[in-house]
Amino acid sequence: MKDLLNDLDPVQKEAVLATDGPVLIMAGAGSGKTRVLTYKIAYLISKGVKPENILASTFTNKAANEMKERVYNLLHRHPGVATTTMGSGDSIASLQNDKKSADSPYVGTFHAFCAKLLRFDGKYIGIPSGYLIYDDDDSLSLIKKIMKDLDISIKNFKPSSILNAISGAKGELMGPADYAQFARGYFSETVSKVYNIYQKTLLEINACDFDDLLMQTVKLFETNPQILEKWAGRFEYVLVDEYQDVNTAQYQLTKLLASMHGNLTVVGDAAQAIYSFRGADFRNILNFKMDFPNAKVFNLEQNYRSTGNILSAANKIISHNASHPVLKLWTKNDIGEKISIYGAMNEVDEANFIVDRIMGSRKPLSAFAVLYRTNAQSRTVEEAFLHSNIPYKLYGGVSFYARKEVKDVMAYLRLIANPRDMVSKNRTLKLGKRRFEKFQEMVEKLNLREHVIARSGATKQSEKKIAASSQDSTRNDDKKLPKPIELIDMVLETTDYLRVIDDGTEEGLSRVENVKELKSVAADFENLSQFLENVTLMEGKVAPEKSYELPITKDFVTLMTIHAAKGLEFDDVFIVGMEEGLFPHSRSMLETGQLEEERRLAYVGLTRARKKLYLSYAAHRLYFGTTSANLVSRFIVDIPEELVSAI
Repeated sequence: MKDLLNDLDPVQKEAVLATDGPVLIMAGAGSGKTRVLTYKIAYLISKGVKPENILASTFTNKAANEMKERVYNLLHRHPGVATTTMGSGDSIASLQNDKKSADSPYVGTFHAFCAKLLRFDGKYIGIPSGYLIYDDDDSLSLIKKIMKDLDISIKNFKPSSILNAISGAKGELMGPADYAQFARGYFSETVSKVYNIYQKTLLEINACDFDDLLMQTVKLFETNPQILEKWAGRFEYVLVDEYQDVNTAQYQLTKLLASMHGNLTVVGDAAQAIYSFRGADFRNILNFKMDFPNAKVFNLEQNYRSTGNILSAANKIISHNASHPVLKLWTKNDIGEKISIYGAMNEVDEANFIVDRIMGSRKPLSAFAVLYRTNAQSRTVEEAFLHSNIPYKLYGGVSFYARKEVKDVMAYLRLIANPRDMVSKNRTLKLGKRRFEKFQEMVEKLNLREHVIARSGATKQSEKKIAASSQDSTRNDDKKLPKPIELIDMVLETTDYLRVIDDGTEEGLSRVENVKELKSVAADFENLSQFLENVTLMEGKVAPEKSYELPITKDFVTLMTIHAAKGLEFDDVFIVGMEEGLFPHSRSMLETGQLEEERRLAYVGLTRARKKLYLSYAAHRLYFGTTSANLVSRFIVDIPEELVSAI
């Protein structure tokens, strides 16, 4: 174990050796936080702590599996680390299902831990061991049923919006009664009514939704001291990764689990807190020292990933945030190349610049990543890659033309062009019969030569009238049709489709932006036939043999949002759309807290790059079907001139 600790730098080693009492590890980007956690677990076991007395929690299954694998390898690679077989029954060993559990501590997500704990002791608050776990679809179906029973119109309130409000309340540990006390306004009062019945129904059918796993575990501990003593007594050491991302429920759960022994180690970085839309509150990491005045604090500021120039730029950008402490990253790596700034004429020029740089490089495609603020921005880059036959993969998303909302709108347009397209007809019917009827009425008002007839109540006379006007044509005459971009606006207005997909969440807003970006494609075409043909060709290039899901080669460029890129790293990174209103996003520019989160997002984006960083902006950008001229992003302006090189 002594040799193992020699792998750590001085500050990392100090953090690992600080085993007793509360410990706060502020870990900057690329500073080795996962290494510190895994080595600390191994060190605890080397001191004689039984693995079953250690709990390590993180946020994603991927992160948990990675940590579990690294701990397992450390335990078996170093013979000086003693391992202990765990007990049986309701011990923590029973909470783990893989073959490596017998001599490893519990490592998993908050939700997975709570889900299994409730199967042991949920009975004390009325949750049987065989309870059901409702996923989002199950919960949404139940919300819709309750709304129907209460005669609450889905036109006035989206079921998904109500579910999101309930989820937010549970994340703040607010049950139906608590929420009712603070409900103000028509929407909140409606949510309160639904929430009350929703929670009663879950209890009646012995089910918990995803948020209940945390909230009910906290309730179990707070109302049953003997159960809290059992679990808090078992875990002598509690370690939490990504502490800046915890919500109130996770925050309280962590404190309760560490309440008996007080050996709580949390790792995080307020400068990388980018998930407030999911309920995360970076202030919890700031409150740690208030909750534990005697906490030992370690700042991991040495970066092992990026060049000196990249870190200097990231430091400068994040230094403008005032609501949280900012670590100053440094590195022993080379200063490296200057950051390249490219001022493109438009979004197509921007995408072609990326293609030229990649094709002119001798590096493997896997060395490159293209990052963007919103999902809709991938469309232009995807098309440029497809035209240049550059294999790519969308990380955490689907190809632009394969996104459900894009395919839905395209189905309406294809049905206008060819009313006999049964595939498109069936797709649009699934979006709602009344919505489809309104769409039909819109088509008829266009005085087209053939119309879709699917209304169950359509009369023989109306069918004959429409059939007579069609004159056996199978396609509508483009000359009589508005331009494609105008047709999209008409379809969206008639069907109220944007309201269907916009549930007020970050994901809902992303779906809306994707639909609006389809208008940017349509803006280049004068008639519907040409537009549909272009989209079909684009779809054909990504399916099936060149699908992002089934790449014909393992060597591909990665495309993703900056949110999805957290935790990843690449040799060369392009961040596109560095313009005011796009990044920082227009929704965030009027509120200080949101603007600071945009700045943290920029910091995360820059620190994904190991060797080379490109930042680009466009003088004019066709976005959401409208050409605009935005100012260069303040995040570029923040970077000192000596660190950048204009291309």
